[in-house]
Amino acid sequence: MLTYERGGVWHDVSSRQLYGCVHRTARQLEDWGIRKGDRVALLAENRMEWPVTDFACLAIGAVDVPIYPTLTAEQAAFALKNSGARAIFLSTKQQLEKVLAIKAGMNLERIVVMDEIEDPAAVRMSTILGSQAPMERDSAFDTLLGAAVPDDLATIIYTSGTTGISKGVMLTHGNLASNLAESGRSLEWQVGDVSLSFLPLSHVTARHVDYLCFLRGVTLAYCPSFDELPKKLQETRPQLIVAVPRVYEKVRQEVERRGRSGFRHMILQWALKIGQRHREQILRGETPDSQEWKLANRLVYQSIFNWFGGKVKMFLSGGAPLGIDLAQWFADVGIRIFEGYGLTETSPVIAVNNPEAYELGSVGKPLTNVECRIAADGELLVRGPSIFKGYWQNPQETANTFEGDWFKTGDIGEIDSQGFLRITDRKKDLIKTSGGKFVAPQPIENKLKTFAVVGYSVVIGNLRKFVSVVICPNFPALQQWAREQAITFSSREELVAHSKVAGLYQDIVNQVNRDLAHFETLKKILIVPDEFTVEAGEVTPTLKLRRRVIEQKYRKQIDAMYAEGKASHPATV
Repeated sequence: MLTYERGGVWHDVSSRQLYGCVHRTARQLEDWGIRKGDRVALLAENRMEWPVTDFACLAIGAVDVPIYPTLTAEQAAFALKNSGARAIFLSTKQQLEKVLAIKAGMNLERIVVMDEIEDPAAVRMSTILGSQAPMERDSAFDTLLGAAVPDDLATIIYTSGTTGISKGVMLTHGNLASNLAESGRSLEWQVGDVSLSFLPLSHVTARHVDYLCFLRGVTLAYCPSFDELPKKLQETRPQLIVAVPRVYEKVRQEVERRGRSGFRHMILQWALKIGQRHREQILRGETPDSQEWKLANRLVYQSIFNWFGGKVKMFLSGGAPLGIDLAQWFADVGIRIFEGYGLTETSPVIAVNNPEAYELGSVGKPLTNVECRIAADGELLVRGPSIFKGYWQNPQETANTFEGDWFKTGDIGEIDSQGFLRITDRKKDLIKTSGGKFVAPQPIENKLKTFAVVGYSVVIGNLRKFVSVVICPNFPALQQWAREQAITFSSREELVAHSKVAGLYQDIVNQVNRDLAHFETLKKILIVPDEFTVEAGEVTPTLKLRRRVIEQKYRKQIDAMYAEGKASHPATV
């Protein structure tokens, strides 16, 4: 049922072993006086103990509160205090120290640590489990499992907060179960398939995928961090990949970085042209039979496919817009990516492409139990059994996000004549220039990120005369390019300030501008010497940009850039 690596050895866990672990953990929670409706926090990377804790809480009617392990102590404190968690299960010594530093004033009565750590403030989880020995069914425990009803609160998930404001999304057992029942209906997942669980389980998308694997008998292999992803992919060779767009972007950028010059560049460009000619076949799920495609596959496509382990039969993307350019590029190398869409508040899936219904550039058709309509201003509204009940202890914000019984997604969308849903952008991210023109930043940013030397791009210009962009370089690719150009530099600040680097990014922006309306074209570029990170707060734990944080961080440089008027050269920090 599960497999995880510890000490260089992979350990398999059967369903009867997992049942026993959940049983023992649930009984311990009951012995501590944790009852139905009490909150239990979960602060850990993806690992076997995560679903054990989750299922144990759900079994006794407790409400679990997952917290991103990458959050700072202060950020974690908000979720712990706001939820009133009575107990917390955490993973490592680092997470234990984080919690002990903020424990004062909390409701926390019990701390459980998953690693083998001796600390008087915490109980080791191994003490609770005793062993991972298989266990037969316990009738009294099974009766307890059957006591849950759809309206019971299952979890409070705090949004990662692209606006900087975190809210506790209340999801019931019925919300989660109704979404699982429909979202996997047309996905060809089978018993014996392997899925690598590497997206943070604190996020609803990863948790939903893992639940779906349990439901379908797919074996889950755990990867605790993105840094371990390449190694774990080769070790587990999964049949199913569910990733955020940033993962696919990184793969493309690495391929293009390695194929920047010489013979490799020629071969890559030739293979991409061959792929373009067979793109429609790939998007229909067919394997081209032409000799030229087979040769390109042997020389180029197969090595990209092998990076994911070499056995993947389905690639999915969610959590943020994939971007049509990125989807086309992968189709051109023989990989069809099924894009889906949803929010924490919708448990999460609203729509998803699948083998039965696929449309490039869309997020698929809405689930059969989710109703969608487009408001007069273009905002997507949804309703159905998977829509959340409200924000924890925040009735005003709950009222603001509903229009009658329709949930306001905050996304601008459209539904075509075939029933496929397309998402244009976040409503709050739309840029309105001082001339009254609306610009959707995400499609422009997605085009910029197709270039290997662009790490992140942030389109700006709200209430200004024209639109500009802040570019965070992909520094490994940029540094390689600089060496090829014989550019000497001793720091990132010196590198991004070089005139040739400015020219490189200006050329990229010029290429992107050719496909934009005049009012959308990027007039200025600010190149920054920093990498945007979760720790610094520029991106969320799910790798989405925090635009307001970035704009505030570089406010002086942005104001100075606009004060200069229209410029022909990029600015730098």
